[in-house]
Amino acid sequence: MPERPLALFAMSTKTLPSVYPPEVLERLRASVEVDPSLVAEDFRDPRVRSALSRAEILLTGWGCPLIDAAVLDAAPRLRAVLHAAGSVKGIMAPGWWERGLVVSSAADANALPVAEYTLGMIILAGKDLFAARERYRSLRTFPVAEILPGIGNFGRRVGLVGASRIGRRVIELLRPLDFEVLLADPYVGEAEAAALGVRLLPLDALLRRSDIVSVHAPAIPETHHMIGRDQLALMRDGAVLINTARGSLVDHDALIEEVRTERLSAVLDVTEPEPLPADSPLFDLPGVFITPHLAGSQGNEVRRLGLSAVGELERLLAGVPLSHRVDPAELERAA
Repeated sequence: MPERPLALFAMSTKTLPSVYPPEVLERLRASVEVDPSLVAEDFRDPRVRSALSRAEILLTGWGCPLIDAAVLDAAPRLRAVLHAAGSVKGIMAPGWWERGLVVSSAADANALPVAEYTLGMIILAGKDLFAARERYRSLRTFPVAEILPGIGNFGRRVGLVGASRIGRRVIELLRPLDFEVLLADPYVGEAEAAALGVRLLPLDALLRRSDIVSVHAPAIPETHHMIGRDQLALMRDGAVLINTARGSLVDHDALIEEVRTERLSAVLDVTEPEPLPADSPLFDLPGVFITPHLAGSQGNEVRRLGLSAVGELERLLAGVPLSHRVDPAELERAA
């Protein structure tokens, strides 16, 4: 039996058992030699340095320290970094691509629960569920058999800001339903938008026409506060803003002003900063439904990230193309 290559975990010891539970770890260890009791949370640790000198594969995830030139120099046999999480930007330093490393990410796997959360919020927002819940809880009654005007999801117009992995998955989930889907993304052309089944518009036009706006753009300098005071003012009365991307994409001060007028409402799973200060008005505004950054992989969903990394490892060792290889050309405009 051929000798298995050595792999090294580089992530938080707290999250490793959730990402690699026993059945996933067993499948992993069928392909590589790896010690789950040795986890690189600090590459300066002598035991880690010893393993790093022999490791061919780094299995990274949340909590992985920066992999800089010094780490790469200490890992002369390293050929692949398989990231059981989303973006690799937080662990990268210059020099990765010059070393010829194969890099894979579980960003696609992590996109699934975010898209599912977004779909749920779109449907609930279209039914005005959040405001209706507050009214019912306050009045303790409601008019039976009354048809409420202005709510419902038949023909509801949803505007997606960004055709990211998550944005595209949301498009797929919305496709069987009776929504009209608009898209704003400077990197998508008319032909691609038509193939996705959406109508491509400039951001300002999308904001004017949408009943619900969901943000799925990356957090890069060009997108900082891309939804600011001027953009919020374009949104129609009664519109809902959903943000599951990054808090920095939305100007919260401007959003607070708009929500206070009861002209707009918002669903926020991400904020700037995180967590919010305890006295933030966002906690108390009735027009804001706020959740603690849980749209991404949580609970049993985290196991999917480990399975994604193990699948990539098996493809790597079999000599077949990886399914989720990171393209360095796309990193500049990715989250």
